[in-house]
Amino acid sequence: MSALYTAIVTASGREGRAVSSDGLLDLTLAPPAELGGDGKGTNPEQLFAAGYAACFASALSLVARHRKIDVSHASVTAEVGLAGAAGGRFGLQVTLRVELPDELHGDQGNALVEAAHQVCPYSNATRGNIPVELVVE
Repeated sequence: MSALYTAIVTASGREGRAVSSDGLLDLTLAPPAELGGDGKGTNPEQLFAAGYAACFASALSLVARHRKIDVSHASVTAEVGLAGAAGGRFGLQVTLRVELPDELHGDQGNALVEAAHQVCPYSNATRGNIPVELVVE
């Protein structure tokens, strides 16, 4: 598979900076207060949540467009949790909350969200690696 685009970001750890090669992304990183940090910067889980939410929303729009369904008022919220695992390891867990227009609730909305989950690159990268819960709201 050939890359259509490659993002390049350099980071120095959970406390420091993350800077993209084009300079458009330049963030202060800090652990959240819940993990003993000062919370005065963003963290990797927030960045992953932003990327996953945006990507999933795009996948949803693509699937809906092919089915001639309007999802222009839909939104996706990604909740990314950092969890401890056996042996001192860490893992992620994700809940994707997809807010659809009322007329798309039920089977049609569930089918759209599931189809987007099959298309989304983040979903394909995480499938089988971390738990991802899909919630239609």
